[in-house]
Amino acid sequence: MQLTKHRNIASALAMASCSLVGQQAQATETSPDDWKVDAAVMYYGEQDRVQAVEAIGNVQKAFGDTSLLDMKLVVDSLTGASASGAVAQDTSQTFTRPSGNGEYVVAPGETPLDDTFHDTRVQASVNWSETLTPQWKVNGGIYGSKEFDYMSMGLNGGVERSFNKDNTTLALSGSYTYDVIDPVGGKPVAFSAMVHRGDFQNEDDYRAAFNSTRIEGTEDKSTADLLLGVTQVLNRRWLFQANYGLSSVSGYMNDPYKILSQVDSTGTTQDYLYENRPDSRLKHSVYMMTKGALDSGVVDFSYRYSTDDWDIQSHTLETHYRYYFSGNFYGQIHLRYYQQQAANFYQPFLLSSDPLPEYASADYRIGDMTAYTVGIKFGQRLAGGHEMSYRLEYYQQNPENNGTELIGQLQNYDQFPQVKAIMAQFSYSF
Repeated sequence: MQLTKHRNIASALAMASCSLVGQQAQATETSPDDWKVDAAVMYYGEQDRVQAVEAIGNVQKAFGDTSLLDMKLVVDSLTGASASGAVAQDTSQTFTRPSGNGEYVVAPGETPLDDTFHDTRVQASVNWSETLTPQWKVNGGIYGSKEFDYMSMGLNGGVERSFNKDNTTLALSGSYTYDVIDPVGGKPVAFSAMVHRGDFQNEDDYRAAFNSTRIEGTEDKSTADLLLGVTQVLNRRWLFQANYGLSSVSGYMNDPYKILSQVDSTGTTQDYLYENRPDSRLKHSVYMMTKGALDSGVVDFSYRYSTDDWDIQSHTLETHYRYYFSGNFYGQIHLRYYQQQAANFYQPFLLSSDPLPEYASADYRIGDMTAYTVGIKFGQRLAGGHEMSYRLEYYQQNPENNGTELIGQLQNYDQFPQVKAIMAQFSYSF
């Protein structure tokens, strides 16, 4: 199992949720006292890596014209393999599984992938929104998520104020999340070396050595988010939205399943060390979006800039264009481009001749990268206010070298392989 597997495909799964929410906003109007149900099934598949199937259910119940109850349930199942952080070598490599109960072997020249990637996650949330006056709205909710080695609980709330004849809306929201991490096999000691059963004469000696690289007990992490936003109606066809986000994270942020290769001057691996990351992170983000109604469709353009005290900076450009072939049938194009600068402690590998740094991780997800998404979607409104839609997208992530010199045999192999994925989703609203 992988602690951050859901973080690795979080953007993809979030797209499914966002798509579902988008359908709610576009659904045919119903009586204020009706129940509204949205359901979606999503598939996410990386080439030779992670496979995920996710089911999403969302139920809304309006109470008059001022109150709305929103309940959501997400269940996903993940299998496959993910990059461990080790470098490719010209000989086969043997790795101990996180539990310490087995091993797996990677062929020469291949990117080391940990195939212990099996888990099921259940997530539920309940939100309530209330219109206090024509100008003031408030909302609040709770959230919970559970998987085998990770549990998350959270609270959120917000307030909106409309003025300028409802053409301008200011929003302030916040959330707090508390996570409990219980890694399979225990929490690795930072920069301790992976032990191998073949190096010991008996099981007791091996188990004692393995346990010496582990710390018993759970770890925790807390996240506080604040979001300030403004939405402005520009004219009868266009609106503009801008948000500023602040996020403070503290606690255990290592991925206990990620390692670094420690190599000699020829690029040959001498040891595998468990990573170590800072225990705090402060993130800032700015988001801008404009949306317009065209004669036969809707288009939006958005840009997001994010930076943090790990020196990770990212830029995201995204657009959707929806064309209505008729009053009940539409097609939509989705394009997204993402560029990221590596964390200041990201290192593809460590040199055995150098002293150990305070922090280091070879996780490509916090390294230099670019990524893009290309997708299409078709939706159709049915009788009785029902709607169904289909979405298919291609995602490609291109990890890049952050300027580290590849030495010896490391130059012979692709140490930053591409990640390619297909996303497919079917949604139904009634």
